[in-house]
Amino acid sequence: MTYNIQLARFYMAHTPTSSEAPSALLRQLGIISATALVVSNMVGTGIFATSGFLAGDLGDPGLVLGIWLAGAVFALVGAFCYSELGVNFPSSGGEYVYLTRAYGPTWGFMDGWVSFFAGFSAPIAAAALAFSDYLGYFFPALKQENAQFTIGTGSFSLKLGGAQLAAAVLIALFSVLNFFGVRRIARIQNVLTAVKILVLVSFIGLGFAIGVGGWDHFSMPTARTSATPLAAQFAISLFWIYVAYSGWNAATYVAEELKRPEKTLPVALAVGTGLVAALYFGLNLVFIYATPLSDMKGVLAVGSLAASRLFGAGIAGVFSALMALSLVSTVNAMVTIGPRVYYAMAKNGAFLPVAAKVDPRWHTPVPAIVLQGICAMLLTLTPFPQLVIYIGFILNFFAVMSVSSLFVFRRRPEWRKLRVVSFAWPLLPALFVVVGGWMTVYGVMLQPKVSLAAALTVAAGATVYHLRTKRS
Repeated sequence: MTYNIQLARFYMAHTPTSSEAPSALLRQLGIISATALVVSNMVGTGIFATSGFLAGDLGDPGLVLGIWLAGAVFALVGAFCYSELGVNFPSSGGEYVYLTRAYGPTWGFMDGWVSFFAGFSAPIAAAALAFSDYLGYFFPALKQENAQFTIGTGSFSLKLGGAQLAAAVLIALFSVLNFFGVRRIARIQNVLTAVKILVLVSFIGLGFAIGVGGWDHFSMPTARTSATPLAAQFAISLFWIYVAYSGWNAATYVAEELKRPEKTLPVALAVGTGLVAALYFGLNLVFIYATPLSDMKGVLAVGSLAASRLFGAGIAGVFSALMALSLVSTVNAMVTIGPRVYYAMAKNGAFLPVAAKVDPRWHTPVPAIVLQGICAMLLTLTPFPQLVIYIGFILNFFAVMSVSSLFVFRRRPEWRKLRVVSFAWPLLPALFVVVGGWMTVYGVMLQPKVSLAAALTVAAGATVYHLRTKRS
């Protein structure tokens, strides 16, 4: 249900000034529905494919668990700040609206531009690659580590093998299915989302109830695979966590349809983020209980590894298949929602005009679906770690810019201030901006190639916007 609401919200987007016009939407969503929306949007690729890399980068079980808690606090602070923005601008577009109003249309266009690459296409590619690795439990050729061809080295390398082909096929399949209307694909999504949550909760419960693990694993550090000092590495690793928690702002997109949004929105964002944080922490406890960090290092399909240690090969196969199915849910959701975002922004002149075209027979934004599918399939050639940091770098930057806009908007006399954000003002937005800035600085220093790719993506968006404006 909540997935359909979000999808409709994007599809019926108005201009950035729509918040000033009478609304045709009903305020009918309460705290439970809004919270469910946050949970269903947050649980995605990150929790299935992150902890193995964190194990190698941080080398200590306490730090691995601690960074998930730190990420939860960061997401919660961002959720509170976004709730105030959402109450004041209850219209489709989220960051697009906030940045346009605060800094001008160039920033709004750049947000739409990076949404295409880092907001949807790259996360689709990452989820599809994680799906391939979980299938690698049954077919080892589909694991990314078994790629047959590698071009280049380090951050700018490209890989081609079974994992990339399987990921591309999955993306192509759901892109084509999305040609034929949203109703059927939405039904599929509802089922897949329910399966995903059920699988994760069952995995935690059964892992501790009947799984074969060891509590001594929590006191067993391992040699780090990163030579970066821990403080700096913690900042870089937060990009992984940021991507895992992304989606905490989901309820802001339906602020116009919430009952008493000034109360419902902060509660839904806080409770939803808290529930996901508890789920993520529980899963990481199970992962470490199942296997020491030394065996987890660099493993993408960490769920499969943990399941095999906890339950043996037979039951582990079942969980690996179910986790792969859960990642299909993530791919399907983003393949469906992304083109509606581009469509909405293109209608407002904030994205390429071709994205605003709708197929007359199926009434779907087919050109936007095709463009996104091609981009996502090409991005599957990027190694998974670099892809995640690229996503996190850009999303973090634009989230920081959005939260920073509070310092601009709060000068306006008509601005509606939420009590939770006003508490110890400007503590919450300042904390979010400082942590996000710290991540960005270390990202540039320690991952210069990935950060350069992110900067070029943003700069390309600004260039395209000014070329279009000049031509107009």
